[in-house]
Amino acid sequence: MHTILVVDDHPDVVDVFVQMLELGGYRTFAAYSGEEGMEVLTKVTPDLILLDIMMEPTDGWETLEKIKNNVATAYIPVLMLTSKQLTPAEMEKYGNDIEDYILKPVTDFELNNAIGHVFHRRKTIQSEVDRATKEGVCEDIVREYALLLRSIDINKRFLNIFETRYNLNNSYFAANDDISRALKELDSTIRVQKTRLQQIEGKIR
Repeated sequence: MHTILVVDDHPDVVDVFVQMLELGGYRTFAAYSGEEGMEVLTKVTPDLILLDIMMEPTDGWETLEKIKNNVATAYIPVLMLTSKQLTPAEMEKYGNDIEDYILKPVTDFELNNAIGHVFHRRKTIQSEVDRATKEGVCEDIVREYALLLRSIDINKRFLNIFETRYNLNNSYFAANDDISRALKELDSTIRVQKTRLQQIEGKIR
């Protein structure tokens, strides 16, 4: 059974998420602030963290940085909870540290689908890593291979969301240089990553 820590400074929201998760077969822990979330992480090691962005006094981004800067918790996947869309700037700054984000309010299906995708991706990548390791592929290449598999999947997810949200056929978004630039850079990053992934796969398969 997977264990999930829910961190949100609204107790009623935490209760809703805990109920949905437990109905979905997950074991849960709850924290009602970023500080309390960090305290819980000294006692338990969840398989996933659901972390709200809009919290006080320590918001979700600050809490995320603390999680990722701690060797004991850095490897734990984090899904951000938010009532607003992530901006390209936030994605650019924090994209490497999160697995996905969930818009509130969220349905049982959307929540379980997002969480299930994270666990499935990690299982698939681990299977590929184990296979490459058994075949004698050097450790550095295996590590890069795993990072690319994860990053490409996440970046494609973000690009799809942002292209839907920031429709460049809309004159307002098309005229916004920051949004246009961010989407083009993300698309370019994915292309470069795919090329490198193909090079690695040509060596290990």
